[in-house]
Formats: sequence, structure tokens, C-alpha cells
Amino acid sequence: MISMNWVKDYVNLDDVDLKDLANKITKAGVNVEKVIENKIDNLVIGKVLECINHPDSDHLHVCKVDTGSEILQIVCGAPNVRVGLKVIVSLVGAILPGNFVIKPSIIRGIESKGMLCALSELGLEEETPENRKKGIYEMPIDAPIGKDPLEYLELDDTLYELDLNPNRNIDCTNHIGFAYEVASVLGRKVTMPNISTNPILENVKDYLSVNINTSNCTMYNAKMVKDVVIKESPDFIKNRLIAAGMRPINNVVDISNYVMLEYGQPLHFFDKDKLGNKIEVRMANSDEFITTLDEKNRTLTNDDIVITNGKKPVCIAGVMGGKNSDIDENTKDIVIEGAIFNPLNVRYTSIRLDLRSEASLRYERGLNYEYTTLAIERACHLLEKYADGKVLSGTITIDKVEKRVKKAEVTKEDIKSILGIEMDNSDIEHSLNNLGFKYKLYNDIFTVEIPNRRLDVEAHKQDLVEEIGRLYGYDNIDSLLPDGPTKPGKYVGNVKYRKLISKRLRSLGLDEVKTYTLVSDEEANMFNYNKQDTISLLKPMSSDKKNIRQTLIPSLLKVIDYNKSRGLDDMSIYEISNVYYNKDEEETKISIALTGKFIYNNWNNVKINSDFYLLKGMVENLFNYLGFKNRYKFEKKEIDGIHPGISAEILLDKEPVGYLGKVHPLISRKNDIYVCEISLTKIVSKKIKPIKYKEISKFPSIEKDLAFIVDKDVLSSDIVTVIKKAGGKLLTEISVFDVYAGENLEINKKSIAYSLKFEDPTKTLTEEEVMRVFNKIIEEVETKLNAKVRDK
Repeated sequence: MISMNWVKDYVNLDDVDLKDLANKITKAGVNVEKVIENKIDNLVIGKVLECINHPDSDHLHVCKVDTGSEILQIVCGAPNVRVGLKVIVSLVGAILPGNFVIKPSIIRGIESKGMLCALSELGLEEETPENRKKGIYEMPIDAPIGKDPLEYLELDDTLYELDLNPNRNIDCTNHIGFAYEVASVLGRKVTMPNISTNPILENVKDYLSVNINTSNCTMYNAKMVKDVVIKESPDFIKNRLIAAGMRPINNVVDISNYVMLEYGQPLHFFDKDKLGNKIEVRMANSDEFITTLDEKNRTLTNDDIVITNGKKPVCIAGVMGGKNSDIDENTKDIVIEGAIFNPLNVRYTSIRLDLRSEASLRYERGLNYEYTTLAIERACHLLEKYADGKVLSGTITIDKVEKRVKKAEVTKEDIKSILGIEMDNSDIEHSLNNLGFKYKLYNDIFTVEIPNRRLDVEAHKQDLVEEIGRLYGYDNIDSLLPDGPTKPGKYVGNVKYRKLISKRLRSLGLDEVKTYTLVSDEEANMFNYNKQDTISLLKPMSSDKKNIRQTLIPSLLKVIDYNKSRGLDDMSIYEISNVYYNKDEEETKISIALTGKFIYNNWNNVKINSDFYLLKGMVENLFNYLGFKNRYKFEKKEIDGIHPGISAEILLDKEPVGYLGKVHPLISRKNDIYVCEISLTKIVSKKIKPIKYKEISKFPSIEKDLAFIVDKDVLSSDIVTVIKKAGGKLLTEISVFDVYAGENLEINKKSIAYSLKFEDPTKTLTEEEVMRVFNKIIEEVETKLNAKVRDK
């Protein structure tokens, strides 16, 4: 929330319509979601002349209130209402936030004409139990009766509620940063706030030493202010904090929050007497304790940055201060910290401790080191002025920030090629001047220096083009047809294969499912094919969503269980999704699961059950469709979670790319479930030769069947390899149509029958030509695999 009364301190807005300005800022790329005008009709300052207990209530009071024009009877339940109090009165007809209309009413038999208000009821303060306990708002004793209370309190403000893109969350969440945005839109200059002080001769270095013993603190500034007086803040500070959604506490705490909202730089104030004479910044020891300002004991880890007094932690850096160094009503001397800490450490600590705050959010987004120095000086100025403090000379500064000058070059040709806007050099100069970016123009090339306050703008021309273009106005871009050659769009790489494979699997009768990426500990350790380190969430939503999965199979099994419990026994499903390893590795996998009947027709009693060979045929069909014919094979291998006798590894170009088999009975609970998982990432990396089309032969083919008796440990794939090599070019197709083991065969033998198709695209084959090849096939298989032709 941005207070435009506050922004007016830095940019002259006297002649500006703030609603019109909101539109201009939104068009320039910073979205003003809502313009809130703190103006409520029929509000007046009143004085309580009489206050008696309600005759029919133990907590209500019947008050007579002077509103300047008349004396009203108002029933009020606030605990702090009393005679002589100046209050905010909502007269009959006032419309409060939430469309709450004030009307004459009878409250337990007593007439009431109006309402005495708390700030939260006017939408000016957060509605919390603590604020409700305070009761109605107590106006200053010299507040003029009958006047507009919001105007008197300087709360008649216009507020901008911003909906920021992540990159502008750095500068546009503080008032100076937003003032620069306003100035760039209006072409005006920014006046920075007063940071001057009148330091005394004593030097902070005589009272304090600072040591940094961690690389996670790149800047630490410390100043000291003596003899502060803890009291109420001036009205303008309280009002601006209220407008920003913060509750005023006292002048010292309020100044800390005020400077943070002004510069975007969080500060921390220590009670010097409680702190001691030493500050050491280091990483916390494992299981080290600190009691924070909310009076809770916090257990730290060695990933947390802490501020210590040389021995004990006095503050969790960037998150919350310790109770052992806090500011209280007896504080006299203050040490001010302005620092920059590693954003990731602050973020992880605040999330782990559930202590996300306005300060921690700003540390997480990154800070401008220039404002770190200015903010601490600004705090000293305000403490000197509004807390009667004496600022000590000097600043203890430890600065390890890498100070690189961000420079980039841009030309009008760059702007045209990226945005399609025709701009001349004067237009570019106008935009850069409004932005406050220093530049040099030579040979039509702008060399631009990007100020440190714009952490979102990197030193490359694309960011500069965006900044120049948004100030020029995207609505000024003419609608033009594309200029230049066009080419048809198409899917490539991983996306192309996802589309092709998904289409093919659906055509094979499978249904696609989408399952959750997060799994339980048990599921994360199932089907450990090429198992790698599991990634676990720091704060999981629940125990069953704790880990990022490395396999899709457990998720498909959950889908099957879910549907079986609802009476659906026949399922053929697949999923294509990413899995993740070792924090920075990801892989796309294709998973299939079959159970129950695959094809059935009750009328003709046709039924094909899901089994290993059905799934294997689907994989073969998919690989052939993708252009990998004759490049893949299946090898018997035991896979974790798969039935040891019904499992195989899939090899593509002799490289393992996945596996298939029957789920182990201990996992499937007696359900016959067949699964397959293939690495799409590995498939995509394979080169595929363009498919060559052959003309269908005009000449008839000859088909012959034969069966071999072989040892049980001989694989059919080995037999097929020998047959193909012996058959040569005339053998165009080969398929298995029967496997038999049992009666009339030895115990350790089996029979495998094959159908062979012979064809010559140039002529009609003779029986003699086919038999020569056929007999050669028999001879090769018998010789190389110790086989016999069945019924020979």
C-alpha cells in the first residue's frame, strides 16, 4: 500500500489528478490495482459530555456527545469511553467500509443516533484482538469539535494498492522507489528526504566494536544515538504507518518502521545497555537458542545468521530481534543496525521459524547498498528530531558488497527489432532522462549507466529497451502485419515427442492420467530403478506429500487402487510427466499401467486379459512408430518392485531406457498389474533417420511355419536374430505364434513356433528359391543354438 501524501514529500503532485496518475502508472507497467480515497462523509470530531452505564447491560454506556451542531445520544460499548474524551463520531447517514450504513437505532430500549468509532472500523487500522481491546480512537484534547477527523489527523489520504510483478517487488514497495516511478511517468525530479544531523563529539567507535565472521553478511553499518526519550510519535509518522497498515507503538519503534517503508531498507534498533560493547555477526550454532521479541524460544540451526554480543545471540538476522536487547520504556542509548544479509538464508530461516515479516520479505528480495547507508542516516535524523536523541559521530562500516557499475548499450535499431517501435534519438533521450538513467550518446549508440536503486534492471539491452518502451507507451505501438519471412509453427524436442507418444498411446486404447508430483516416504522408496538422492520439502503440506517423486509408477498404482475401490476393475492408463533428482536434475518419463481385461465383448464372449506380452507389444508398437525399429531389445532383469520372473529391461541402441513387468504381489496385493516406465529424455536424445517408404510389392509372397525345440533358458529374441541373419533380404516378416512346454517334450525343453514371410519386390519367388533360404535358417538355428526342428 502506497500513501500518496507520503510520495508528495519527494515529488511535486500539487497539480496532478491522482486517479489519472494511477492510470498513467499502470500503462507504464506498474499496475495500480485500486485507488483508495480515505474520505468518509458525515464524520465529525465530538466530545463526550456525559457517560452513564446502560440500565440493561453490563458493558454498554449511554453517552451525550457534542458534535458542534447538536448534542446526540449515542450508545457505545467501548471500554475506554468517558466524560471529556474527544472522539470520532459517525453521524446518521455515514457509510463505513463494508457498506455499513449508520442509522438511528434502539439498543436494548435506548435510542442511539450515531456511532463512536475505532480506526479499524474506518478501515484505517487492522482488525486484530489487540486493536479491539483499545476501544474507540481517542482524539487529541485540542481537536476542534465539529471538524472532519480524517482531515484533522491528516488521514484524508489517497492510497494506491499495487499488484506488482515479481521484478518490481524490490523498488516499488518503498515510497522513495515508487516516487521515482511517479517522477519518471510525469517527467519530474525526486527530492530525497533530509538526513542531516548535528553529531556530538563522542564517536561510536569508542563505545562499540563490530566483527563479521560469515560471508552471508556483505554489509554492516552501525551508528549510536544517546539519551533518546521514549514517547508518542508525531502525528504524521503515526498516520503514515496506519495508512500503510502498521500499528504505531512509540517514537523509536515507529521511526524504524517509517524508514523501512521509506527506503525499503529494514533497520534494527538495540538497547545499548543490554547489548554491551561488542557486535559479532556469525552463523548460529546447531541447537543454539534465542528468545525473540514475541517471547518465544527459538531453536536455531547452522543455516541461520545471528547477531551476537560476542557470546549470545541478540537477534536473528533479517528476521526478528531478541528479547535480551529490545527497546523498552527505560531505553536511553540506541545502537542502529543497517545491514545486508544473504537473501536465501533469511528466507529459509523465516519460513522454518514461521516468522515472515515486512522486514524479512525485503531482505529476501535484495537490497540497494546505497539506501542501506542513507536509511541509517535518515533514522538518526528522525531520532534526533522526534526522540531528542544525541547522534554520536562516525559510523562503523564493514562493506564487502561487490560494487559493479551496470552499463549497457542500446540503439534505436535495437528498439525497433525488439518492440517494433520507430523512435528517434530525442525520444530515447526523453525516456532515459525521465528514468533518471545517466547516458552518453556517440555514433547513435546510447551507453547507459543503470542506477543501483533499480535492482530489477540488468546490464543488457533487452532490459533497457523494456524501460524505454514502457515510458514511451506501449499503447503508442502501431498495429502492423509481420514484416519478413514466416514459417509454419511446429513442435520440437521434448514437446514434440510428448504429443506424438500421447497420441499413439491413446490410439492403443490407453487413458491419460495426471497425478500429484509429491509423494510419501514409502512411495519415494518404491521401484528404485536407477535410484538417486530424493528431494524432500522443507515444509510439506502433509506427510503423504513430503518428497518429489523419481518414478511415476506408485502414482499410477494409487489411481488403480482408487478406481478399484469404486468398482472399476479394468484399467489401461498412462502418464507422461517430469521427475526430479539431486536438486538440479530432472527427467521426463512415460509410465503405463494395465490391469484386468484389456478387450472384452460379452455378446461373443471375446476377452483379452492384460498381461506381460500385451504390454511388451505396446512398447514395441510405440518404438516402431517413433522410428526405432530393429534398434531396441528386451533383456531379462530383476527390477525393484517388479515380479522377479516377469520383468525385463528395455534397451535402445544398447542403452537402458526403462523397464516393464508385473508388479510384485507384495505391492499389488494379489491384483495382476503390469507396468512399464521409459525415459522420454533418453529417447529424445536419440537420432532418428528419415523414414523411407517402400512401394508395395506387386508379386506374391510365400509364408512358411516352423517350430524349434530348444533349452528353456534360450531366449526367443536370440532365435529371431539368427533367423533374420540367415533369411537375408528375402525374409520380410517374422512372428512368434506359439510357445509350448509340457507333454511329449523333455522337462528342460520348450517349443517356439514362428511364421516366416518371404518376398521379392522384383519377381515371383519359386518354391526352390524359398526352400534354399528356409533350409539355411533351420541349419543356422540348429547349429548355433543347439535346437531341433519339431516334427522334422
